[in-house]
Amino acid sequence: MKRKAYERTLSQFGRKIAPNIVLSVLVLTIGVLSLAPMENSIRADGEETKLYRSAGENAKGVSLMFNVYWGTDEVYKILDILTENNAKATFFIGGCWADDNVDCLREIYAKGHEIGNHGYFHKDHDRLNLIENQREISNCNRFIELALGVAPTLFAPPSGAYGNDTLSACKALNMTTILWSKDTIDWRDKDRSLIYTRATKNVQNGDFVLMHPMTETAAALNDILQYYKDKGLETVTVSENLQEKG
Repeated sequence: MKRKAYERTLSQFGRKIAPNIVLSVLVLTIGVLSLAPMENSIRADGEETKLYRSAGENAKGVSLMFNVYWGTDEVYKILDILTENNAKATFFIGGCWADDNVDCLREIYAKGHEIGNHGYFHKDHDRLNLIENQREISNCNRFIELALGVAPTLFAPPSGAYGNDTLSACKALNMTTILWSKDTIDWRDKDRSLIYTRATKNVQNGDFVLMHPMTETAAALNDILQYYKDKGLETVTVSENLQEKG
């Protein structure tokens, strides 16, 4: 993704302040954690880290991945469409979106979808050092755990930007780094037809299909899911697909 264009898209949607007591407590807690030093430093020991761009063609099905830093109304629409099609997805959540949209975050989880980590402030993780990577990922995890009672085990680096320090941070946090095999680039093109084509062309079991909560994505989603059904492809979470790898 082109960073500047993506950031313009983020700013177009903006952020809304949710005036409820529970949210205020959660935001205050994260603010304190952000200022606190990390409890442990991370040692890069050179061992293999977990990073997947797909689950492989022998996997259970196709995984839709929604990176969420905006588009709360569209998230609700997407949830309805997924429910109607008996489909599950993985939502990679931006912490600074979640702290304004706790109710929506909880709705995603309540409907049986997987919650992943997309960083707290949408930073380029390849430009962060080891401790900065750990802090950005951990703060998002902590907020989600405070809101839902469970912490994510998957991390999708914003813009797909990662480095060795990112992988070392994820390993220390016992997390798996996730990229994608198909990118709809919906945030940039905002074209329903293109989104459909990119999500379905040569699709196969194990594919990780990247999307965002865009109006056009929600409009294309039912047709995408119907195409998968017609091809005999199940729509499952990323973790379900990775479990098939043993």
